Amino acid sequence: MFLINAMNTIPFSILDLVPVTAGSTINQALRNSLDLARHAEKWGYNRYWLAEHHNMTGVASAATSVVIGYIAGGTQTIRVGSGGIMLPNHSPLVIAEQFGTLATLYPGRIDLGLGRAPGSDQLAAQALRRNLNGPDTFPQDVVELRKYFQPAEPGQAVQAVPGAGLEVPMWILGSSLFGAQLAAMLGLPFAFASHFAPNALMQAIQVYRTQFKPSASLDKPYLMVLANVVAADTDAEAERLFTSVQQQFINLRQGTPGQLPPPVDPDSLEDLIELSGVSQALRYAVVGSPETVKQGLTSFIEQTQPDEIMTTAHIFDYSARLHSFDLAAQVLKTIEKKEKREAQFSF
Repeated sequence: MFLINAMNTIPFSILDLVPVTAGSTINQALRNSLDLARHAEKWGYNRYWLAEHHNMTGVASAATSVVIGYIAGGTQTIRVGSGGIMLPNHSPLVIAEQFGTLATLYPGRIDLGLGRAPGSDQLAAQALRRNLNGPDTFPQDVVELRKYFQPAEPGQAVQAVPGAGLEVPMWILGSSLFGAQLAAMLGLPFAFASHFAPNALMQAIQVYRTQFKPSASLDKPYLMVLANVVAADTDAEAERLFTSVQQQFINLRQGTPGQLPPPVDPDSLEDLIELSGVSQALRYAVVGSPETVKQGLTSFIEQTQPDEIMTTAHIFDYSARLHSFDLAAQVLKTIEKKEKREAQFSF
């Protein structure tokens, strides 16, 4: 059974793509992520999720289940999981075995978030042996995967070993109405990728909550929303740090992805941000001093009324990244839940 947090404050979590900064190494990026997870555990973060991306020199979390094991093995209590595993790249049985193994090694701490996109370009998707011309079987694959975590039935020909009977918590991730509808239909928790695809957020929330059907794992909707949160001692410093992410998005839009670049003067990016549409993609970014971040997060939470919030912050300087997540945790601990309001979904 998926446990609902009944505390007054909203649980808060971290999404990490294990960013590789310009001039650094993948080894250092992975070590930084483990160090960040250990700090996050002390600061009160609820989950630490890793995301599957391929053929990107600035992202070191391609072998997501391996990195999850590395993070879980180096921490004690924080939940660790995928945000997400791109299921079309894999057979459901392989993922059931991988996450069954993780759940066996780290009982009660592993989450399995599932995405429908390939997490790569078309060439990389083909190299992953994904059939790009075949039918979309994501819903059927999710159902098949879910069955592998149920207790094995007598005579069952194919079992996940380990995996059967573990009931690893599964999430649907999405950036459109499709994921919201699927999560509602299957009675699963839903995480919306508003940190980079904000347009359908409010409509997806409405669809998920109004169409939700209780299941054996979840009796009522559980929504997590994502936001970029870059915090620093001053607004000016936070805005400067945020330019690394802005540059990364611009480079991606221009077809030249790479390692996370160092920050620059924010004024130097104004024209590129406008032309590339980055400001729209990063609409749900909260950037500034602790007071500015509190105001921004309070507004975002009041707008979406989530059950949990997940933050991400890819900052070039690792010490500044640690400081940002520390400040964000201090702010989030002060923001209390409010009752969901039906009127929030007026368009």
